[in-house]
Amino acid sequence: MIDTNNAAELAHTIQMATAPVFLLTGIGAFLNVMVGRLARVVDRARTLESRFTPPDHEDHARQVWELRLLDRRMRVVSVAISLCTASAALICGVVAGLFLARLNGVGFSRVMAITFSAAMVMLIGGLSMFLVEVHLSMKSIKIRRELLERQERRQRWWR
Repeated sequence: MIDTNNAAELAHTIQMATAPVFLLTGIGAFLNVMVGRLARVVDRARTLESRFTPPDHEDHARQVWELRLLDRRMRVVSVAISLCTASAALICGVVAGLFLARLNGVGFSRVMAITFSAAMVMLIGGLSMFLVEVHLSMKSIKIRRELLERQERRQRWWR
């Protein structure tokens, strides 16, 4: 147990326990990016739903395809957000645990190591799911590029 009257020792304890806070800052910034992407996907889905055509319309099949893709993207980014949030919560637990363990003179470093490792696994999972979502978003862009290539071929034919 540390002497709380010793300001230098208390300051060192606070420094040691708050080192993972920098990781929390990065996760927070990353969560902000993912929530922004989720909002854009939801906005696109709402726009597409408001313009949805009947089944006999020529654009209907593409609209259904895009809505399915948007639904999948929403699920994937939601899982990524959940994993990164759980990772951040575990890191907060590690910070609190390290501080309390040092303050009370209790040693449970194995539990802290396991908790931090679990946080890193969840963060890796969240980053992986984010990568999947980015690849899914590129599918809709590739279709638009194909349409542009067709337009370029037509323009070349007219020249």
